[in-house]
Amino acid sequence: MIQQNKYFQDLKIFLNSPLQSHQVLHIDLNKNQIGDEGAQNLGFSLAKCTNLSKLVLDLNENKIGAIGVSGIGSALEKCKNLSNLTLNIDKNQIDDKSASQLGSALANCTNLSNLTLNLRCNNIGTIGVQGLGLALAKCINLSNLELNLGVNQINAIGTSSLGFSLAECSNLSNLILYLQSNQIGDEGVLGLSFALGKCTNLSNLELCLQFNQIGDESVLGLGSALTKCTNLSNLTLDLGFNQIGNEGASSLGFALSKFTNLSNLELSLDQNQIGDDGAQGLGSGLGKCNNLQKLVLALSYFHQFKIKVQTK
Repeated sequence: MIQQNKYFQDLKIFLNSPLQSHQVLHIDLNKNQIGDEGAQNLGFSLAKCTNLSKLVLDLNENKIGAIGVSGIGSALEKCKNLSNLTLNIDKNQIDDKSASQLGSALANCTNLSNLTLNLRCNNIGTIGVQGLGLALAKCINLSNLELNLGVNQINAIGTSSLGFSLAECSNLSNLILYLQSNQIGDEGVLGLSFALGKCTNLSNLELCLQFNQIGDESVLGLGSALTKCTNLSNLTLDLGFNQIGNEGASSLGFALSKFTNLSNLELSLDQNQIGDDGAQGLGSGLGKCNNLQKLVLALSYFHQFKIKVQTK
């Protein structure tokens, strides 16, 4: 039987709806200024949606803090049948405590297989991302994860910890991870890379590390680690606006040449410090990716080169 998707843009209407009948639910309250009180009321009602299997919550820009996140988290714990969850709560007031609370709640959603979690533009630091990561490691059925932690206050320690937690998600096959505009640096990328190298079941990976003061050393480590993900067929790497030079670009090209199953590659190295030698080294490596069907390469201060390689 096809499950009917219920869509709400008004909190009061949702609160007065037949809660236990909902199985597929989308609540869009973006930019409604519901605050902690509204988030708590939302949580109280969601807790009664015991038959939910799929939930999309759009709560961007609502001044939600620790109290509101706690209310939503408590509700999610009670939705035992939930297998697909999208939670968009960017540009709120979520700090380390809130992120850890949310993680603890998600760890109890044992049937989750698909999770999209958007926490961009909040106040999450090392402790918060560590707590969130430890909780995600307990979601043993996760196969698809999209995690957006861009524009927070995450440093090298937090990034490395998150990576090692993700490596515990042994069923993960599709991972999208946005960490742009944090304070990761080379040390953080190296830690994350080492951990991602253990995610051997990954077939699709998208990794955004823009604006993180990344240099040649970490790019070498990232490329080397990802070669261990032998099942990768689709890879998107956004390393733009960093400090990558000729050596880093050449080493990345060499690593990519070792990806035997890669069919689709999108690589952004815009706004770095790559000259002719680096571009040549990168190109030499990419030329050895014999199974590539599509390549999109951004490597310029001024414009984007798009190259499509047809199947032989």
